[in-house]
Amino acid sequence: MKKIKKVFSSNIEVSRLLVIMFCWLVFMAIMQGGKFYSGKNFLTMAGQFPEYGLMVLGGMLPMITGGIDLSVVGTANFTSILCVFLAIRTFGADGEMNPAFFLMFFVIALLVGFGVGCLNGILVSKLRVPPILATLGVNELLLGLNIVMTGGAAISDFPKQFCDFFSQNIRGFLPIKVIVFVIVAFFIWFLLEKTTYGTKIRLYGTNVHVAVFSGINTTLLILKTYILSSFCAALGGLMMLATYSSARADYGSNYTMQTILIMVLGGVSPNGGKGKVSGAVTAIVLLKFIESGINRFKSVSTYYVTLIWGAVLILALIMDYLSEKPMKARM
Repeated sequence: MKKIKKVFSSNIEVSRLLVIMFCWLVFMAIMQGGKFYSGKNFLTMAGQFPEYGLMVLGGMLPMITGGIDLSVVGTANFTSILCVFLAIRTFGADGEMNPAFFLMFFVIALLVGFGVGCLNGILVSKLRVPPILATLGVNELLLGLNIVMTGGAAISDFPKQFCDFFSQNIRGFLPIKVIVFVIVAFFIWFLLEKTTYGTKIRLYGTNVHVAVFSGINTTLLILKTYILSSFCAALGGLMMLATYSSARADYGSNYTMQTILIMVLGGVSPNGGKGKVSGAVTAIVLLKFIESGINRFKSVSTYYVTLIWGAVLILALIMDYLSEKPMKARM
């Protein structure tokens, strides 16, 4: 019993989210038990969250440093559009893609993540542009490129073998996209908890001057952080491509706010220095449960979902401020 209490007290954010999740699941059992608690519904939820879940895993890294990455959606769409163009050029619009070619999509994701991450990192670390302005500008640049390349329309005529493969479920209940998400989540967890990288970005987010005087190469650290964030966003773009079976300039336009909401709910401090993968993953699952539950009520318009997310984000920021206030007082 003492061990359980110790685990919950050491991660207050996760404990809080689990309590909210339990209450929501009980509420849904009472109100919409038959519709919500079905294998098809849970399978649908599992197949949808990895695309923005990957953006959360990457985006939490800049936020831990006290920055932010608003270019994740632009990066994701840019990656998917490039992959579609490459597939059309190689196999034709009605051709059949060789499964070995799937690797090229991940190479494109790696290259896009590296390029966009370097641009963000240089603007923030070298030119001292505020992260919110630097990444917002890069996102608008990518959005413009996406619109120019696609003409603002969705591209759906291309070989769909990649989409078909990553839309599959292993043994009928485990989506392949979830496996990709779990692998990336474990990788980010390992970086944050088992390497000096995690210690360095938390120190940087807590106090930049202390990080500099500790001998940390802060320029390289920020560069690595934004590259990792963009790489995760690019992988999210591949999962979006598999979900929609098409590429478009403005897919996932609401994901930017959702990723910020999830990060704050998961205990990643907007002021930097704090954040865990466990909190982010729990917040991702909770948000998907709430979104799916709201959609079960026919009387509630989907237009209210964005309103609800905005209210929850403000509430999460207030809770984060109130939780950090006693800590600052003690210091």
